[in-house]
Amino acid sequence: ASEDPARLLAALEADPDAHLRRLLDDTAAAVAAARDDAQVMRLLRRMKAQAALMIALADIGERWPVMRVARALTDLADTAVAAALGHLLRAAARDGKLAPRDPARPEAAGLVVIAMGKMGAHELNYSSDIDLIVAFDPAAPLAPEVEPAPFYIRLTRGLVKLLQERTVDGYVFRVDLRLRPDPGSTQIAISTLAALAYYESVGQNWERAALIKARACAGDVAAGEALLEELVPFIWRKYLDFVAIADVHAMKRQIHAYRGHDEIAVEGHNIKLGRGGIREIEFFVQTQQLIAGGRHPELRGRETLAMLATLAAGRWIDAEAARDLAAAYCFLRQVEHRLQMVADEQTHVLPADPQALERFARFLGFAGRDPFAAALLDHMRKVERHYARLFESAGAAARLRLDFPPGADDPRTLDALVGLGFKHPLEASATVRRWLSAETPAMRGEFAKRRFAELVPLLIEHFSHGEAPDRTLVAFDRFLAAVHGGGRLFSLLLQNPDLVALLARALGTAPRLADIVAHHPQVMDALVDPAFFGALPGETKLAAEFERSSLQARSYEDFLDRARAFGQEHMFLIGARILSGTVSAEQAGAAYARLADALIAAVYHEVEASFVAVHGRLPGQASAVVALGKLGGREMTAGSDLDLILVYDFAGEHPASDGAKPLVGSQYFARLTQRLISALTAQTNYGSLYHVDLRLRPSGRSGPVATQIDGFRGYHREEAWTWEHMALTRARVVSASEGFAARVDQVVRETLTRKRNAKAVAADVAEMRRAIAREKGEGERWDLKYAAGGLIDIEFIAQYLQLVRAAERPDILDTSTARVLDKAWQAGALAAADADVLRPAARLYHNLTQVLRLCLAAPFDPETAGGELLGLLARAADLPDFATLEPHLAETQAKVRASFTRIVGGAS
Repeated sequence: ASEDPARLLAALEADPDAHLRRLLDDTAAAVAAARDDAQVMRLLRRMKAQAALMIALADIGERWPVMRVARALTDLADTAVAAALGHLLRAAARDGKLAPRDPARPEAAGLVVIAMGKMGAHELNYSSDIDLIVAFDPAAPLAPEVEPAPFYIRLTRGLVKLLQERTVDGYVFRVDLRLRPDPGSTQIAISTLAALAYYESVGQNWERAALIKARACAGDVAAGEALLEELVPFIWRKYLDFVAIADVHAMKRQIHAYRGHDEIAVEGHNIKLGRGGIREIEFFVQTQQLIAGGRHPELRGRETLAMLATLAAGRWIDAEAARDLAAAYCFLRQVEHRLQMVADEQTHVLPADPQALERFARFLGFAGRDPFAAALLDHMRKVERHYARLFESAGAAARLRLDFPPGADDPRTLDALVGLGFKHPLEASATVRRWLSAETPAMRGEFAKRRFAELVPLLIEHFSHGEAPDRTLVAFDRFLAAVHGGGRLFSLLLQNPDLVALLARALGTAPRLADIVAHHPQVMDALVDPAFFGALPGETKLAAEFERSSLQARSYEDFLDRARAFGQEHMFLIGARILSGTVSAEQAGAAYARLADALIAAVYHEVEASFVAVHGRLPGQASAVVALGKLGGREMTAGSDLDLILVYDFAGEHPASDGAKPLVGSQYFARLTQRLISALTAQTNYGSLYHVDLRLRPSGRSGPVATQIDGFRGYHREEAWTWEHMALTRARVVSASEGFAARVDQVVRETLTRKRNAKAVAADVAEMRRAIAREKGEGERWDLKYAAGGLIDIEFIAQYLQLVRAAERPDILDTSTARVLDKAWQAGALAAADADVLRPAARLYHNLTQVLRLCLAAPFDPETAGGELLGLLARAADLPDFATLEPHLAETQAKVRASFTRIVGGAS
């Protein structure tokens, strides 16, 4: 709008419906007359820009309700896809690729484009990808020498290019083709015969749910609708399909491991995937449709609001549910639109910063954060309540009746175990009977035994929900052996059955979490606190909470134990939220880092006080603990090491401290640093807190463990290698004497904003990447850090851009890789095409890494990994299944490596 005031004025004065229709029609006509791709791309992108402005004005000005906005965005997408496809078909006709009979008509080419998801339902949002399936008739009228499959694949690539490739005019829509049948094994255009064969033989319930919204939107629309008609028996079952409830709920469990409590976060909440969000409304409707749509064709509609009304009219749901869910859906979609309107970001996450949320609430028309939060929570709690009722009523089967007598196996119980999926029922029965009769630490006391006996059927039921019940039972056997005095834990699980689901999942997929619970069962207490699903605690809250606990410490050793207990509890809570899908990777990485920051600061304060009591202080003493690496970038995962350096200063040449056992100058801080490292790493009754790595200090292993600030400045000015300056881009003070943090920050900033030779830096970065590849290898796709096109490539790009651009654009500096990429793109230091690759790739790698670090101690092997873990990884990537994830990962890595070569290799 600011670039073209006349266009803004015209849009403000026009009738939005007529203006949009005229714009779409005029563009379609202009594309039909265009002769080359460049002209078509320019026309489509200008249409997108003008339409987006018109739609946003009608939205903000309240000329259109929210779903009219969604339909307008979908009309825009339909026009873009149809116009682009028509252009490609006309070009193919001119090149003699199509048979001569009426070659310019799209329907003559045997090609159909099917819109899926929100596009299929006319429900697009501002920054939606468009989900498409491209199918072709293998007997289509092509020229005799033209092979159908290669021709249609090239045509589909051309369609994606026309819509998705960034030019000076931007892009039209990001295109996602991964909802096609078996995307890991099929080409981007699939024959109609192959699609039908796939759905009829191995199609899954999530694909049934996805096809509810399918709609032919371009090409031979009649043939597309005929194809969808042939899929009716696959999508819609002839009988009332209550089994679909379990399957759809399983999809939802991939987003949330289990239902939580009444608290729903506001700051940082995901309004699409979070509890009470858009996805729960959609799943609610789709579940009811899958259950009854086979016998009731009126339930086969695509649009969410229309189907809510139809479900209520048919008394499948009550009027209150329909009313509440419809109101919540409209409200949440409006919030979604405003979130994405800000910077064309494909986001569904509310601002985590209170001030940013305050601004957003006002943009949405509220007086401030609190009125917005009240409205949001009201809607989301209603959604959660109705969603919970649906699955509670659907799953209200009688509790399992299992008997495990001490003398022998019960035949009916063995049959029940087989029915529940246990492959070795005799071994399972023997194990449970041993639990109930053995005098183990977990069963100490009659109360514990009685509560455990009541718990057993619930445990068996939840173990059976996993893919390998026998394996989970064996894992629980090991878990039980580590529990001491289990009565309280067993009672907690009985009172909160949802926690059993989480424990079963942890045992099956995240043994790291299960080990924490086994040794410290009290960590489960926090899971029943409603605040568990609220906003993650900030550093101030964590620090205050730990301070209250540590004030009760009876000794230095007791303080260290309390620090470890506190750390383990909060690491468990973050891990549980990753496992339940209620925090994103970015939120989890920041949460782990906040926890580490709070603990480092508290431990350093205690260590320093203890040290000063013996050795006194130096004149003018000041010190700072500086984080680098994953901690510095707030991208920690479960089990991350701490990369730390300690920087200090004092007055005088070689002063001695004033304590009973004085130490001189650098010796003082060397001892203090060693005491800090010991406090963080030493094994106590509660284990170790963190592993600490000091190798990023000046001169590495050969340098002193602590560095005076003048030496720190001089080293980075005169001696440091490029890789050390790259590491310094993630430097962040986590604990410091008053005023000293600013001095350290200034040294870091001076170093990073120094003018550099871009070619020399690029050569160093490229050589270091080659050296890492020689040492670590880069051919293993699931080594997400070191693989070609993996996380190292992205981090090196971000670090390179900071080193060569910060002299002129210091605002590009940030310790977070993701934020550096955002800032570089906004500053024009990163091309839009590369930003489109690197920003989502960084999110993908961080999401997957969080799950893998939480669940595995060994390298990941898809061939031996269980289905639960594969499902978690697919969910973390926001993809339907692992078969879709693997080729997506390979494609992403190839694109990242191409960006690395272009940005770093091309500059060296």
